Amino acid sequence: MSDEACRLDVWLHRARFMRTRALAAAFVEAGRVRVTRGGAQQRVDRPGRPVRVGDELLFAIGGRVTSVRIAALGERRGPPDEARALYSTLSPEG
Repeated sequence: MSDEACRLDVWLHRARFMRTRALAAAFVEAGRVRVTRGGAQQRVDRPGRPVRVGDELLFAIGGRVTSVRIAALGERRGPPDEARALYSTLSPEG
């Protein structure tokens, strides 16, 4: 895979939205993530779908809808501060 793209399940794990990559893959396979690229939104059910910087993700975790724009792909699952640098929040939740 190129340096400009990352698997969706890997990115969700690196950004610390999911505790394990297996949980991230199951979450995506259940069709619980929507990806917006170039103004077109689509539901994703393949964990291996590549995501790129600038893509927007919409999903619900723990009863909260989360909408983020990917700012970086990351190299690893790092500490929370490093993970938060991988995205910007589009819809603040109270």
